[in-house]
Amino acid sequence: MFEPNPSPPVDDELRGVPYRALRLPSVYHDELRIVSAGCLAFLDITDALQGAVADSGFSDGIAVVQSLHTTAAIVVNEAEPLLLEDLRAVLERLVPRHAHYRHDDFSIRTVNMTPDEQPNGFAHCRALALPTSVTFGVRRSRISLGRWQRVFFVELDRRRERTVAVTVLGACGT
Repeated sequence: MFEPNPSPPVDDELRGVPYRALRLPSVYHDELRIVSAGCLAFLDITDALQGAVADSGFSDGIAVVQSLHTTAAIVVNEAEPLLLEDLRAVLERLVPRHAHYRHDDFSIRTVNMTPDEQPNGFAHCRALALPTSVTFGVRRSRISLGRWQRVFFVELDRRRERTVAVTVLGACGT
């Protein structure tokens, strides 16, 4: 949903100029709802992000894309299947799924527990190596990406519903 800033006070010389014509920055927020495919799934969200940026109505600005979870990440890379396999293998070598994690010892852990709690210390540790958010330039109502760049939501835990927040700061018009 578009949430424009209230019209700011303006100098006498700008009175009567429509707010949009001033090209003052405003903020747009959106959320993408995702059902992840499972551990180490790389979900290409580029097109959905481009849609959210277009929906903002801004021609220029910046977009911040953020995972709202501690066991997921947002990364930019190439959508090449063998590369994605390599990335999964690197994460598995860096933080093995079946190593011992104190977070998974429910006999001593006492905080942030849910009735359906499952061992996922590995996912939290993998998240430490990856970003939870990425910032993009916005130009001509699109996030700026290189030729091979795609934006991925990376599931580090198990299949579940997830949320990605999109915040665009920009100006309307050309």
